[in-house]
Amino acid sequence: MTKLWGGRFGDEPAPELMAFTESLSFDRLLANEDCTVLAAHARALARAGLITDADADTVVTTLEGIVKDIASGSFYFDPADEDIHTAVERALLERAPDVAPRVRAGLSRNDRVVTALRLWLIRHGRSVALSLCDLIDALMERAREHPDALLPGYTHLQRAQPIRLAHHLLAHAFAFERDVRRMLDALGRTDVSPLGAGALAGSTLEHIGLRTTSASASSPRIH
Repeated sequence: MTKLWGGRFGDEPAPELMAFTESLSFDRLLANEDCTVLAAHARALARAGLITDADADTVVTTLEGIVKDIASGSFYFDPADEDIHTAVERALLERAPDVAPRVRAGLSRNDRVVTALRLWLIRHGRSVALSLCDLIDALMERAREHPDALLPGYTHLQRAQPIRLAHHLLAHAFAFERDVRRMLDALGRTDVSPLGAGALAGSTLEHIGLRTTSASASSPRIH
């Protein structure tokens, strides 16, 4: 595949530059989310009448196979793959050569990358929030088990008045509860789709269901 930025330069970059700027070693974690974005875009193109429903089904099925191969470790990453997005698109072109080129219609790479990142943050952010809730439950349970246990309180690194262990544990629980609220607030702000914003001023294609002019609160929600 032609490099995304290849049209700007007359010569190939030095191998050292490619090694320094590669991201596939870590952004392959976005494989599931990147395929989800491409599948959603294919469905949108079908709703807009730009590809057939059968074409969209082919794309979705192919992407599901790509996700499974990456998860199992059997997927072949080409040394020329610049990132996970290039790798997935290359595999889609190889496995569904008739329909894959049409899926590019109206899809900005900016949209694709940012949406995949948002989906990843939502998935893992929810996991972190649930883990924090489990930690809060554990602290509260220990507080209930030791309601009268005492320990020295400290101020300015010196022992001060005695405090209850339960109160000390619950103080940490309340701090973690505030962290959960901050996390949920951040996830709410993240749960807005930028699809359709494009590289600058939106898509040039009309009637695409996911088209928006900016990643604003009026954009479609990610589910």
